[in-house]
Amino acid sequence: MELETFHPIQNLEALNLSNNKLKSLDFLAEANLTRVSWLDHWILYNKQTLVVFVHSYTCGYPLAKKGTRFLDFDFQSCEQMAASFICYISTTCVIVLTLLASFTYNFLRLHLLYGYYLFQAFLYDAMERKRGSPQRYDAFISYNVHDELWVCREMLPALEGEQGWRLCLHHRDFQPGKAIIENITEAIYGSRKTICVISHRYLESEWCSREFQMASYRLFDEKKDVLILVFLEDIPAHQLSPYYHMRRLVKRHTYLSWSQAGQHPGLFWQNLRRALDTPDTDLDSNE
Repeated sequence: MELETFHPIQNLEALNLSNNKLKSLDFLAEANLTRVSWLDHWILYNKQTLVVFVHSYTCGYPLAKKGTRFLDFDFQSCEQMAASFICYISTTCVIVLTLLASFTYNFLRLHLLYGYYLFQAFLYDAMERKRGSPQRYDAFISYNVHDELWVCREMLPALEGEQGWRLCLHHRDFQPGKAIIENITEAIYGSRKTICVISHRYLESEWCSREFQMASYRLFDEKKDVLILVFLEDIPAHQLSPYYHMRRLVKRHTYLSWSQAGQHPGLFWQNLRRALDTPDTDLDSNE
């Protein structure tokens, strides 16, 4: 019966007979398995199996051991080679993981951190909406420190002083000791809208870029009219090309330009107040 088992597979190259109840391997002598190059060496230590003519079996591989009698083969060397191979694989994996961790820390750390805080922002927004907590501010002002003088001299008097809007600013309302990205997250999601005061300095700032990305993420996530763009300077369209979301918003939505206000700043502030006063309508309804 065992002999018939091997008739269809005479090209068999590896045979593992361990963990069975065979009492004899006589059938192997007549099975014509001429291509078998690997046979589990359990038969050397198994006292219950009879191997006829075992002394006549010779090794065909590796080439250095070809012709060596099976019973004279040093199987411990195979075990040592296996252990060495396992050590080699383990060491290689550790090295690759170390290099990957180093690369991630040096080149992708900020991106991963930003993704983490975006996820936190999503959870923060979901929790606040579940609680039904009122938003603390009417608008968070995202601006570069070089434009702070304009914000304090022009924007604050026009919006807070005259209209009584509650504005959130970095230098005044961020909580000391808290991570800046957490302050940004709470400021954006704790305000009805975000006003981005855009200038060339703003585009060059890493933190301003992250504020805009998070605000635009909220815009596209909630699909609400929660972002107002105010351009302090004339910025050509080609300079906005690297800023995909901003260029997309400029093309699809109205924005305010201080540089074009000219002799009519009152109209500029009137339009900004109107934008702030506009309910958080769905973006789809405006398209």
